[in-house]
Amino acid sequence: MAEAARTALVTGATSGLGRAVATALAQQGVHVLVHGRDRQRTQALAEELDGTAGGARPLVADLSSLARVRELALEVRARNRPLHVLVNNAGIGAGRAPYKQRETSAEGHELRLAVNYLAPVLLTRLLLPVLSASAPARVVNVGSVGQAPVDFRDVDMTSGYGGAEAYFRSKFALAAFTVDLGRSPEAKDAGVTVNCLHPATFMDTKQVTEAGYAPWVPVSAGVGPVLELATGEAGGRYSGEYFDGRRRASAHQAVYDSEIRDRLRKVTDERLAPFTAEPGS
Repeated sequence: MAEAARTALVTGATSGLGRAVATALAQQGVHVLVHGRDRQRTQALAEELDGTAGGARPLVADLSSLARVRELALEVRARNRPLHVLVNNAGIGAGRAPYKQRETSAEGHELRLAVNYLAPVLLTRLLLPVLSASAPARVVNVGSVGQAPVDFRDVDMTSGYGGAEAYFRSKFALAAFTVDLGRSPEAKDAGVTVNCLHPATFMDTKQVTEAGYAPWVPVSAGVGPVLELATGEAGGRYSGEYFDGRRRASAHQAVYDSEIRDRLRKVTDERLAPFTAEPGS
């Protein structure tokens, strides 16, 4: 199927909210690059969406490895085609109760920080030239109302670990990154809006059930809010903002502290430096 006029990349598209969003975008006529960790499931979804107005293409990468995140971004860039929307949806929740199992990524970072924060930041940074060239373009970061400031004395939570706290910190960092990039000349001058949202509370997803909670709403409840930022009016009007569902809201108050964002950016730059160099440089 020939590519539609607009293209979106949705990470974590093989299940839950990501799958529902990818399907809805394809039905709107958007060509969707569907990302997943499992090759068979990702390929199956792409084949399923090939019958929609927009169609799809599979992209496989384990986002717990920053090296693989870089490879994913370079694969998208090598297509030499426009990218109008990036939905950073992939993530991992608090885990199973009692949430005490600390895990690390391929590069040794605390796993929730790596997947929920470092991976989308790296992917966004590496794809920003493509998004800029495709402007107007949008970045949608799927966050959470659960946020807690990063402890700069122990960013990777090597002591006093708790999965829920790690999850909250990663989502705080993602919101702070959203404000930082979305309000920067780098994005504004390039015609790229960057927003973050809490799509819905306790959707029927693996993250929720694995943590031992009974779902409150179906996954479909979160699709509309994501689409409003990905293809709707709000996503084109606002940048550097946090939304609770469809409502423009306030993230954790510390997200708006420029000194905290500066410190977080420095910590992030140090961790991402080995993976941000341009090919051949």
